[in-house]
Amino acid sequence: MTRKRASGVALLAFVMALAGCSEGSAPDAAPPVLRLGYFANVTHAPAIVALEQGFLAEALGPEVKLELRTFNAGPEAVEAIFSDALDISYMGPNPAINAFAQSGGEAIRIVAGATSGGAALVVRPTITTPAQLKGSKLATPQRGNTQDVALRAWLKEEGLASDLEGGGDVSILPQANAQTLETFRGGEIQGAWVPEPWATRLVLEGGGSVLVDERTLWPDGRFVTTHVMVRTAFLKERPEIVASFLRAHVRAIDFLNAEPTRAREIVNAGIGRLTGKALPAAVIERAWATLTFTVDPIAASLRKSAEDATAVGLLDAVKLDGIYDLAPLNAILTAAGKPPVSD
Repeated sequence: MTRKRASGVALLAFVMALAGCSEGSAPDAAPPVLRLGYFANVTHAPAIVALEQGFLAEALGPEVKLELRTFNAGPEAVEAIFSDALDISYMGPNPAINAFAQSGGEAIRIVAGATSGGAALVVRPTITTPAQLKGSKLATPQRGNTQDVALRAWLKEEGLASDLEGGGDVSILPQANAQTLETFRGGEIQGAWVPEPWATRLVLEGGGSVLVDERTLWPDGRFVTTHVMVRTAFLKERPEIVASFLRAHVRAIDFLNAEPTRAREIVNAGIGRLTGKALPAAVIERAWATLTFTVDPIAASLRKSAEDATAVGLLDAVKLDGIYDLAPLNAILTAAGKPPVSD
Protein backbone atom coordinates (compact mmCIF):
# COMPACT_ATOMS: atom_id res chain seq x y z
CA MET A 1 0.00 0.00 0.00
CA THR A 2 1.36 3.41 -0.96
CA ARG A 3 1.83 6.12 1.63
CA LYS A 4 -0.86 8.21 -0.13
CA ARG A 5 -3.37 5.34 -0.06
CA ALA A 6 -2.58 4.53 3.58
CA SER A 7 -3.19 8.13 4.52
CA GLY A 8 -6.54 8.04 2.72
CA VAL A 9 -7.60 4.87 4.55
CA ALA A 10 -6.59 6.37 7.91
CA LEU A 11 -8.54 9.53 7.14
CA LEU A 12 -11.63 7.51 6.17
CA ALA A 13 -11.42 5.50 9.39
CA PHE A 14 -11.15 8.71 11.42
CA VAL A 15 -14.21 10.22 9.69
CA MET A 16 -16.21 7.02 10.27
CA ALA A 17 -15.25 7.05 13.94
CA LEU A 18 -16.50 10.59 14.24
CA ALA A 19 -19.73 9.62 12.51
CA GLY A 20 -20.16 6.72 14.92
CA CYS A 21 -19.79 9.06 17.86
CA SER A 22 -22.36 11.46 16.50
CA GLU A 23 -24.86 8.70 15.81
CA GLY A 24 -24.46 7.14 19.26
CA SER A 25 -23.72 8.68 22.62
CA ALA A 26 -20.88 11.16 22.37
CA PRO A 27 -18.06 10.55 24.86
CA ASP A 28 -18.29 14.10 26.17
CA ALA A 29 -22.13 14.28 26.25
CA ALA A 30 -23.52 15.82 29.43
CA PRO A 31 -24.61 13.18 31.95
CA PRO A 32 -28.31 12.96 32.90
CA VAL A 33 -29.24 15.17 35.84
CA LEU A 34 -31.74 14.81 38.68
CA ARG A 35 -32.58 18.15 40.31
CA LEU A 36 -34.12 17.40 43.70
CA GLY A 37 -35.86 19.77 46.10
CA TYR A 38 -36.57 19.35 49.82
CA PHE A 39 -36.77 21.34 53.08
CA ALA A 40 -34.60 21.42 56.19
CA ASN A 41 -37.50 20.13 58.29
CA VAL A 42 -37.95 16.85 60.13
CA THR A 43 -41.11 16.38 58.05
CA HIS A 44 -38.70 15.88 55.14
CA ALA A 45 -36.75 13.21 57.01
CA PRO A 46 -37.07 10.67 54.14
CA ALA A 47 -35.20 13.02 51.83
CA ILE A 48 -32.49 13.72 54.38
CA VAL A 49 -31.99 10.03 55.18
CA ALA A 50 -31.84 9.08 51.49
CA LEU A 51 -29.13 11.68 50.98
CA GLU A 52 -27.16 11.33 54.21
CA GLN A 53 -27.07 7.53 54.05
CA GLY A 54 -26.09 7.51 50.40
CA PHE A 55 -29.21 5.57 49.40
CA LEU A 56 -30.00 7.96 46.56
CA ALA A 57 -26.47 8.17 45.23
CA GLU A 58 -26.27 4.38 45.22
CA ALA A 59 -29.62 3.99 43.46
CA LEU A 60 -28.83 6.59 40.80
CA GLY A 61 -25.32 5.35 40.14
CA PRO A 62 -22.34 7.41 38.99
CA GLU A 63 -23.86 8.12 35.59
CA VAL A 64 -26.57 10.45 37.00
CA LYS A 65 -25.61 13.87 38.33
CA LEU A 66 -27.57 14.93 41.43
CA GLU A 67 -28.30 18.61 42.06
CA LEU A 68 -29.96 19.66 45.32
CA ARG A 69 -32.07 22.68 46.26
CA THR A 70 -33.69 23.49 49.59
CA PHE A 71 -36.82 25.60 50.09
CA ASN A 72 -38.71 27.21 52.94
CA ALA A 73 -42.17 26.25 51.65
CA GLY A 74 -43.89 24.43 48.82
CA PRO A 75 -44.93 27.37 46.60
CA GLU A 76 -41.24 28.18 46.06
CA ALA A 77 -40.60 24.64 44.87
CA VAL A 78 -43.61 24.82 42.55
CA GLU A 79 -42.18 27.94 40.94
CA ALA A 80 -38.95 26.02 40.31
CA ILE A 81 -40.93 23.14 38.79
CA PHE A 82 -42.82 25.53 36.51
CA SER A 83 -39.59 27.14 35.35
CA ASP A 84 -38.08 23.69 34.55
CA ALA A 85 -35.44 24.26 37.24
CA LEU A 86 -36.51 21.26 39.34
CA ASP A 87 -37.43 17.67 38.52
CA ILE A 88 -38.56 16.07 41.79
CA SER A 89 -39.45 17.68 45.09
CA TYR A 90 -40.64 16.71 48.53
CA MET A 91 -43.49 19.06 49.51
CA GLY A 92 -46.86 19.36 51.16
CA PRO A 93 -50.24 18.66 49.56
CA ASN A 94 -51.58 22.13 48.86
CA PRO A 95 -48.71 23.42 46.70
CA ALA A 96 -48.99 20.22 44.67
CA ILE A 97 -52.74 20.75 44.30
CA ASN A 98 -52.14 24.34 43.17
CA ALA A 99 -49.51 23.24 40.67
CA PHE A 100 -51.87 20.64 39.24
CA ALA A 101 -54.73 23.13 39.00
CA GLN A 102 -52.69 26.00 37.55
CA SER A 103 -51.28 23.78 34.82
CA GLY A 104 -54.61 22.23 33.86
CA GLY A 105 -53.48 18.91 35.28
CA GLU A 106 -50.37 18.78 33.11
CA ALA A 107 -47.28 19.92 35.04
CA ILE A 108 -46.91 17.51 37.96
CA ARG A 109 -47.66 14.07 39.32
CA ILE A 110 -47.53 12.77 42.89
CA VAL A 111 -45.58 9.52 42.91
CA ALA A 112 -45.27 8.62 46.62
CA GLY A 113 -46.12 9.56 50.15
CA ALA A 114 -43.43 10.46 52.67
CA THR A 115 -44.66 11.81 56.01
CA SER A 116 -47.87 12.05 58.01
CA GLY A 117 -48.37 14.31 61.02
CA GLY A 118 -45.95 16.88 62.38
CA ALA A 119 -47.93 20.13 62.24
CA ALA A 120 -49.60 22.20 64.95
CA LEU A 121 -50.99 25.57 65.95
CA VAL A 122 -48.83 26.89 68.77
CA VAL A 123 -50.00 29.96 70.69
CA ARG A 124 -49.34 32.04 73.79
CA PRO A 125 -50.08 30.00 76.95
CA THR A 126 -52.79 32.51 77.89
CA ILE A 127 -54.78 31.49 74.79
CA THR A 128 -56.71 28.34 75.61
CA THR A 129 -59.76 28.55 73.34
CA PRO A 130 -60.31 29.44 69.67
CA ALA A 131 -62.48 32.40 70.66
CA GLN A 132 -59.50 34.04 72.37
CA LEU A 133 -57.72 34.27 69.01
CA LYS A 134 -60.00 37.09 67.85
CA GLY A 135 -57.87 40.15 67.15
CA SER A 136 -54.63 38.17 67.11
CA LYS A 137 -51.86 37.78 64.52
CA LEU A 138 -50.89 34.24 63.51
CA ALA A 139 -48.11 33.15 61.17
CA THR A 140 -47.85 30.43 58.53
CA PRO A 141 -44.83 29.48 56.37
CA GLN A 142 -46.24 30.93 53.12
CA ARG A 143 -49.61 31.91 51.74
CA GLY A 144 -51.19 28.91 50.08
CA ASN A 145 -48.84 26.38 51.64
CA THR A 146 -50.21 23.35 53.50
CA GLN A 147 -50.18 24.85 57.00
CA ASP A 148 -51.61 28.13 55.70
CA VAL A 149 -54.62 26.30 54.25
CA ALA A 150 -55.02 24.22 57.40
CA LEU A 151 -55.08 27.33 59.61
CA ARG A 152 -57.55 29.23 57.42
CA ALA A 153 -59.87 26.23 57.17
CA TRP A 154 -59.77 25.60 60.93
CA LEU A 155 -60.47 29.27 61.73
CA LYS A 156 -63.47 29.19 59.40
CA GLU A 157 -64.82 26.09 61.13
CA GLU A 158 -64.42 27.90 64.45
CA GLY A 159 -66.39 30.91 63.17
CA LEU A 160 -63.36 33.21 62.88
CA ALA A 161 -62.90 35.19 59.68
CA SER A 162 -59.59 35.72 57.91
CA ASP A 163 -58.83 37.05 54.45
CA LEU A 164 -55.94 36.86 52.01
CA GLU A 165 -54.87 40.43 52.75
CA GLY A 166 -54.26 39.82 56.45
CA GLY A 167 -57.57 41.17 57.68
CA GLY A 168 -60.55 39.65 59.44
CA ASP A 169 -61.01 38.43 62.99
CA VAL A 170 -57.55 36.86 62.84
CA SER A 171 -54.71 38.35 60.81
CA ILE A 172 -52.60 35.70 59.06
CA LEU A 173 -49.02 36.69 58.36
CA PRO A 174 -47.02 34.41 56.05
CA GLN A 175 -43.31 34.38 56.93
CA ALA A 176 -40.31 32.07 56.95
CA ASN A 177 -40.30 29.59 59.83
CA ALA A 178 -37.07 30.92 61.34
CA GLN A 179 -38.54 34.41 61.34
CA THR A 180 -41.71 33.11 62.97
CA LEU A 181 -39.74 31.88 65.98
CA GLU A 182 -38.25 35.35 66.42
CA THR A 183 -41.51 37.24 65.96
CA PHE A 184 -43.24 34.87 68.40
CA ARG A 185 -40.52 35.41 70.99
CA GLY A 186 -40.73 39.16 70.43
CA GLY A 187 -44.49 39.28 70.92
CA GLU A 188 -45.21 40.46 67.37
CA ILE A 189 -47.44 37.45 66.72
CA GLN A 190 -49.59 35.43 69.07
CA GLY A 191 -49.09 32.06 67.43
CA ALA A 192 -48.35 30.08 64.29
CA TRP A 193 -49.47 26.98 62.42
CA VAL A 194 -46.17 25.41 61.41
CA PRO A 195 -44.55 22.05 60.61
CA GLU A 196 -42.01 20.32 62.79
CA PRO A 197 -39.49 21.04 64.15
CA TRP A 198 -40.83 24.58 64.29
CA ALA A 199 -43.93 23.73 66.28
CA THR A 200 -41.76 22.14 68.95
CA ARG A 201 -39.30 25.04 68.85
CA LEU A 202 -42.14 27.50 69.46
CA VAL A 203 -43.08 25.44 72.52
CA LEU A 204 -39.63 24.76 73.98
CA GLU A 205 -37.76 27.89 72.88
CA GLY A 206 -40.64 30.34 72.56
CA GLY A 207 -42.67 29.35 75.62
CA GLY A 208 -45.79 28.53 73.58
CA SER A 209 -48.41 25.83 74.00
CA VAL A 210 -50.15 23.64 71.45
CA LEU A 211 -53.74 24.73 70.84
CA VAL A 212 -54.28 22.37 67.90
CA ASP A 213 -52.31 19.23 67.09
CA GLU A 214 -53.38 18.71 63.48
CA ARG A 215 -53.51 14.95 63.95
CA THR A 216 -56.65 15.43 66.04
CA LEU A 217 -58.48 16.83 63.00
CA TRP A 218 -58.03 13.76 60.76
CA PRO A 219 -59.41 10.18 60.81
CA ASP A 220 -56.98 7.93 62.70
CA GLY A 221 -54.66 10.94 62.98
CA ARG A 222 -53.38 10.31 59.43
CA PHE A 223 -52.94 13.10 56.90
CA VAL A 224 -50.33 13.83 54.29
CA THR A 225 -47.76 16.37 55.44
CA THR A 226 -45.11 15.57 52.86
CA HIS A 227 -45.21 13.63 49.61
CA VAL A 228 -43.09 13.36 46.48
CA MET A 229 -44.00 15.42 43.41
CA VAL A 230 -42.42 14.92 39.97
CA ARG A 231 -42.44 17.17 36.94
CA THR A 232 -44.59 15.27 34.45
CA ALA A 233 -42.22 15.81 31.54
CA PHE A 234 -39.35 14.41 33.59
CA LEU A 235 -41.43 11.36 34.55
CA LYS A 236 -42.08 10.69 30.86
CA GLU A 237 -38.55 11.45 29.66
CA ARG A 238 -36.60 9.79 32.50
CA PRO A 239 -38.75 7.02 34.00
CA GLU A 240 -35.62 5.03 34.89
CA ILE A 241 -34.30 7.91 37.03
CA VAL A 242 -37.67 8.29 38.75
CA ALA A 243 -37.68 4.55 39.47
CA SER A 244 -34.16 4.74 40.90
CA PHE A 245 -35.19 7.67 43.07
CA LEU A 246 -38.24 5.78 44.34
CA ARG A 247 -36.14 2.75 45.26
CA ALA A 248 -33.97 5.01 47.42
CA HIS A 249 -37.08 6.68 48.86
CA VAL A 250 -38.63 3.34 49.87
CA ARG A 251 -35.33 2.30 51.41
CA ALA A 252 -35.20 5.55 53.41
CA ILE A 253 -38.75 5.03 54.72
CA ASP A 254 -37.87 1.48 55.76
CA PHE A 255 -34.77 2.74 57.56
CA LEU A 256 -36.73 5.46 59.37
CA ASN A 257 -39.22 2.92 60.67
CA ALA A 258 -36.71 0.17 61.47
CA GLU A 259 -34.09 2.31 63.21
CA PRO A 260 -35.86 5.41 64.55
CA THR A 261 -33.17 6.42 67.04
CA ARG A 262 -30.34 6.21 64.53
CA ALA A 263 -32.50 7.82 61.85
CA ARG A 264 -33.29 10.74 64.15
CA GLU A 265 -29.58 11.34 64.70
CA ILE A 266 -28.92 11.24 60.95
CA VAL A 267 -31.75 13.65 60.20
CA ASN A 268 -30.58 16.06 62.88
CA ALA A 269 -27.05 15.99 61.52
CA GLY A 270 -28.45 16.66 58.05
CA ILE A 271 -30.48 19.61 59.31
CA GLY A 272 -27.33 20.91 60.98
CA ARG A 273 -25.45 20.79 57.69
CA LEU A 274 -28.25 22.62 55.90
CA THR A 275 -28.90 25.31 58.50
CA GLY A 276 -25.55 25.57 60.27
CA LYS A 277 -26.92 24.27 63.56
CA ALA A 278 -28.40 20.92 64.60
CA LEU A 279 -31.53 20.87 66.72
CA PRO A 280 -31.27 20.40 70.50
CA ALA A 281 -31.97 16.81 71.49
CA ALA A 282 -35.16 17.76 73.32
CA VAL A 283 -36.52 19.51 70.22
CA ILE A 284 -35.99 16.71 67.75
CA GLU A 285 -37.17 14.03 70.20
CA ARG A 286 -40.44 15.85 70.83
CA ALA A 287 -40.93 16.65 67.15
CA TRP A 288 -40.14 13.09 66.06
CA ALA A 289 -42.91 11.68 68.23
CA THR A 290 -45.53 13.52 66.15
CA LEU A 291 -44.44 11.98 62.82
CA THR A 292 -45.26 8.84 60.88
CA PHE A 293 -43.21 7.92 57.82
CA THR A 294 -45.03 6.12 55.02
CA VAL A 295 -44.96 5.73 51.24
CA ASP A 296 -48.78 5.82 51.31
CA PRO A 297 -49.82 9.22 49.90
CA ILE A 298 -53.00 9.18 52.05
CA ALA A 299 -54.96 10.43 49.06
CA ALA A 300 -58.20 11.11 50.94
CA SER A 301 -56.49 13.81 53.00
CA LEU A 302 -55.17 15.46 49.83
CA ARG A 303 -58.68 15.75 48.45
CA LYS A 304 -59.91 17.22 51.75
CA SER A 305 -57.07 19.76 51.64
CA ALA A 306 -58.20 20.78 48.14
CA GLU A 307 -61.74 21.27 49.40
CA ASP A 308 -60.43 23.38 52.29
CA ALA A 309 -58.31 25.54 49.97
CA THR A 310 -61.38 26.16 47.83
CA ALA A 311 -63.50 27.01 50.85
CA VAL A 312 -61.07 29.71 52.06
CA GLY A 313 -60.64 31.32 48.64
CA LEU A 314 -57.16 30.05 47.83
CA LEU A 315 -58.21 27.69 45.04
CA ASP A 316 -60.97 27.41 42.47
CA ALA A 317 -62.80 24.10 42.52
CA VAL A 318 -60.59 21.53 40.82
CA LYS A 319 -60.86 17.89 39.83
CA LEU A 320 -57.81 15.97 40.97
CA ASP A 321 -58.23 13.01 38.63
CA GLY A 322 -54.78 12.12 37.32
CA ILE A 323 -52.75 13.93 39.98
CA TYR A 324 -51.30 10.58 41.14
CA ASP A 325 -49.07 8.23 39.20
CA LEU A 326 -48.35 5.44 41.65
CA ALA A 327 -47.53 2.73 39.12
CA PRO A 328 -43.73 3.13 39.40
CA LEU A 329 -43.89 3.00 43.21
CA ASN A 330 -46.25 0.02 43.24
CA ALA A 331 -43.98 -1.89 40.87
CA ILE A 332 -41.13 -1.41 43.35
CA LEU A 333 -43.30 -2.33 46.34
CA THR A 334 -44.65 -5.46 44.64
CA ALA A 335 -41.15 -6.59 43.69
CA ALA A 336 -40.12 -6.20 47.34
CA GLY A 337 -43.12 -8.17 48.59
CA LYS A 338 -44.77 -5.07 50.08
CA PRO A 339 -48.45 -4.12 49.70
CA PRO A 340 -49.23 -1.53 47.01
CA VAL A 341 -50.69 1.89 47.79
CA SER A 342 -53.71 3.49 46.18
CA ASP A 343 -55.02 6.87 45.15
